Amino acid sequence: MYSYDLLETGCYYLVKEKEDSPVTLIKVALITDHCVFVQRFDEPMETAWKLKKDNLFDIIECLSDEAVKAWEEHYQSNEDAFFEEGDDE
Repeated sequence: MYSYDLLETGCYYLVKEKEDSPVTLIKVALITDHCVFVQRFDEPMETAWKLKKDNLFDIIECLSDEAVKAWEEHYQSNEDAFFEEGDDE
């Protein structure tokens, strides 16, 4: 078992919170003395505070800058697919 205390600010991680949970992409936005503020890139995107001592089943990997850049390109193009242009009538 791992904990949120092992994660670093500004980094993107692929994690599993529980053994039977899906792989999730998170970004650590802020770390305080006792907590970690994370962004989860589920659908819809969520933010949450976690205690540093809260368990993670697995930290699969910390994404490289190149991987994050490639992911952002796909993520942003998928976001555009959900918004249709309005009629000008």
